[in-house]
Amino acid sequence: MPHSPVHPSTQHVKVAVDTCIFTVLDDQLHVLLIQMAKVPYVGMWALPGGLIDDGESLDAAAKRMLYEETGVAEVYLEQLYTFGGPERDPAGRVIAVAYCALIHAAGLTLRTQPKYTDVRWWPCASLPPLAYDHTAVAAYARQRLAWKLAYTNVAWALLPPHFALTALQKVYEAVLGQALDKRNFRKKLLALGLVEPVGATTRRGAHRPAMLYRFTSREPQFVDML
Repeated sequence: MPHSPVHPSTQHVKVAVDTCIFTVLDDQLHVLLIQMAKVPYVGMWALPGGLIDDGESLDAAAKRMLYEETGVAEVYLEQLYTFGGPERDPAGRVIAVAYCALIHAAGLTLRTQPKYTDVRWWPCASLPPLAYDHTAVAAYARQRLAWKLAYTNVAWALLPPHFALTALQKVYEAVLGQALDKRNFRKKLLALGLVEPVGATTRRGAHRPAMLYRFTSREPQFVDML
């Protein structure tokens, strides 16, 4: 009777999920950070995350952690990359699978977990030093998001169901970190058929009413946007 093969490795490796949760506030791209309460990172900020539970899939762990921090489910969530540097966690060998989540945060109440001392949105342009290797994780996630805006309609995930075209342009500018020509942006947007008017308007301050639009599909699509 053949014997089951035995792997010769003696390593003890744990698997974690780190989640970059992005939103746009005040025309700036923000990421959700939690403040650490455990040694050696007491007081430092980090991305939400943790070890996966026994029998839990990576996707299920990412969704659980997203819900624990924001109370939001059914949002855009994508697996990004695996970070496995042997020294990334001083507590032992931990491989982290990074995820990116996109949400519209208006009216959202953040949740502070007992294992953290604080949770807040931070502008991506001025992040504090982060625990573990989360500075690299956040930078990678932001770059991936910028690339995604160039060839998909994923911007829908950062907006409410109905929005003005100016608000959509500001989302692109916040993620890309650069100004876009208003006329060319709208011409390309409408030519691709990504949005359609909803027959209503909105007013901001003393400005004239702006027509409201919606995405023709709030599901991921490949487009040549930029």
